[in-house]
Amino acid sequence: MPPFIAISALATGLEGSGIGLGAQNMHWEEKGAFTGEVAPGMVKEFCKYVILGHSERRTYFGETDETINRKLQAAMKADLIPIVCVGETLEQYEAGSTTDVVRRQIRAGLTGLDSAFAARIVVAYEPIWAIGTGKASSAENANFVHQQVIRPALSDLFGVANAEIIRILYGGSVTAANAAEFFAYPEIDGALVGGASLKPDEFVAITKAIVR
Repeated sequence: MPPFIAISALATGLEGSGIGLGAQNMHWEEKGAFTGEVAPGMVKEFCKYVILGHSERRTYFGETDETINRKLQAAMKADLIPIVCVGETLEQYEAGSTTDVVRRQIRAGLTGLDSAFAARIVVAYEPIWAIGTGKASSAENANFVHQQVIRPALSDLFGVANAEIIRILYGGSVTAANAAEFFAYPEIDGALVGGASLKPDEFVAITKAIVR
């Protein structure tokens, strides 16, 4: 998931490699005068995936569950696979509000989607207090949120069978040192890796951990 200006070059470089390519964000309108935004069709030209609702987009650019839902509807029309990020702030975590916050983000953000499309969605649980801080959630806590909060919320929206197909990733200070601990839990289907993905040796070690 590189910056937009690198997508075209990487699409050429990754051709035939089996490595998927995605964008970090997109706009919900197919066309129009939206200076600085990138339309779904532009993303689709090169990418298979798109990240939607990342905590930094929510925090710094005012994205809401409602705007994320509009982007999801657009991704569905463009046949893109969205990676939808959810997660609580440190204040919400310490107040014991994780369940309520994450459940609300799932229900409001993913409402109105076709069940067949929903089965293709990837959800990433990224506690905001763990992103870029070096303070990862415990693997046990992450598994609990995946199993007891996210999966049931998905079941309510799309039915149990579709919810079981949806991959749920953990993101937030994942490193080569702790990756295997996360991947040992059955409800953690992978990782959305941030800072460690910029360190080749570290990233390779993380991919090897999930293969094991």
